Amino acid sequence: MTMNVWEIGVFVVYLACMLGIGAYFFFKKSVGGDKQYFLGGRAMGPWVAALSAGASDMSAWVLMGLPASVYALGLGQAWIAIGLAVGYSISWLVEAPRLRAFSVEFGDSITIPQYLTNRFLSKSKALQIFCALVFLVAYTIYAASSIKACGILFNTVTGMESATAMYLAAFIIVGYTFLGGFDAVCWTDFFQGLIMLGAMLIAPLFAASMISADAGKDIPAVFWSFTADWRDIVSGLAWGLGYFGMPHIIVRFMSLESQKEIKKSALIGISWTAIICFFAIVIGVVGRMFLGFDENINKNSLVFISMVRSIFPALISGVLLSAVLAASMSTADSQLLAAGSAFASDVYKPVFRGGQTTDSEMKWVGRIVVLVIAIAAMFMAMSPNSGSIMSLVSNAWGVFGAAFGPAIMLSLFWKRFNYAGAITGIVVGSLVDILWFTKLSCTGIYEILPGFVAGFIAAYAVALMTSAPDDEVVAKFEVAERKTALGED
Repeated sequence: MTMNVWEIGVFVVYLACMLGIGAYFFFKKSVGGDKQYFLGGRAMGPWVAALSAGASDMSAWVLMGLPASVYALGLGQAWIAIGLAVGYSISWLVEAPRLRAFSVEFGDSITIPQYLTNRFLSKSKALQIFCALVFLVAYTIYAASSIKACGILFNTVTGMESATAMYLAAFIIVGYTFLGGFDAVCWTDFFQGLIMLGAMLIAPLFAASMISADAGKDIPAVFWSFTADWRDIVSGLAWGLGYFGMPHIIVRFMSLESQKEIKKSALIGISWTAIICFFAIVIGVVGRMFLGFDENINKNSLVFISMVRSIFPALISGVLLSAVLAASMSTADSQLLAAGSAFASDVYKPVFRGGQTTDSEMKWVGRIVVLVIAIAAMFMAMSPNSGSIMSLVSNAWGVFGAAFGPAIMLSLFWKRFNYAGAITGIVVGSLVDILWFTKLSCTGIYEILPGFVAGFIAAYAVALMTSAPDDEVVAKFEVAERKTALGED
């Protein structure tokens, strides 16, 4: 496919707009210090919070990785989208109301590690530090997938070297995250979520209208089977477990302006995600029928890109292909900020500065960490051994879900849960996930499932075998629980 100046022009305008949003929030006068920079001052409206949560979740894999899996392997891969839609819905309806109330009641926490420590009124910082370190490693892997997707897109559309494209993508993402913090990330995610939705609706519908009557005759029957392999079903549904412990997504629950906004935000977020997941499957199926099977398309996850460039004139294709940029950047920025805020708030401030820092100092530490992780992710993405976009995402998603999901859910619903149980669950969940991936991936079972189950059992058992939380912790739990039930702040 040849380079087109109109497509490049659209990309340039799009990237300039993203940097402009970051610059706006950098120069905008705001108060609230590190809570403003890392959590938007808990002032996000329902539309921005919902679309930001969705866009930060659905990275380039939903436009490239998942459609490519369906394109190559068939409808059995659709169980991933089904698991994600179900898990996301449950997280908004069940987890979101409690997490916002509990994070406020327990020390006005601004990060997930900070919440998990404050939840037990613990003076130990071991949990915060361990969580922050997991963030640094897993988010580097996760961000690498987004940067790699940008490299593939620019290389395909412009002929630019993939490495150069990755440098450019990393520079833009770091630029607006560095400047504007949580506000810039959420507002760019909001607009990027709208772009993704529009592109995923338009492209497959146009392609479907152009498919010939005999287009699917050479596609094997197994392609159309939803139940080709029970392991596809189990592993696909297991993806939904990731939402309960995905820090850069559930932190949006904590950022909402009030409890009253949660129902509206949940409706928006669930609807958006359900449509996105459905059309990711449609893109894979329609792409197989419209484009036929091509190993280059399969290898480089080019189903959506090839479809768009085959149908639309350059100006429109440039707009639609901006959705890939939107998907990549909306996830990478959230991950970088989550990692930066965790390190600044949970390691630098308590360990290196004894809790005594200025707001400006915290912001700059967070910005430096964002830069360092982005550089590490960029080099990982450029490595020929880094794996596919889908494999990078699945590895990071599994670690986060298995490590943090059980501990967070138990902390929100079990009054008897304690600090020892939380740290045990996080350690066991992450280790089992990693060991399953390295030693037992041959089973075909996605590692998040055994990791989540092991983390939950370990957290529950250790909590029962150790001292119950004191009366002050129980009292705060009951207050947060009551506020959740009444919809109060």
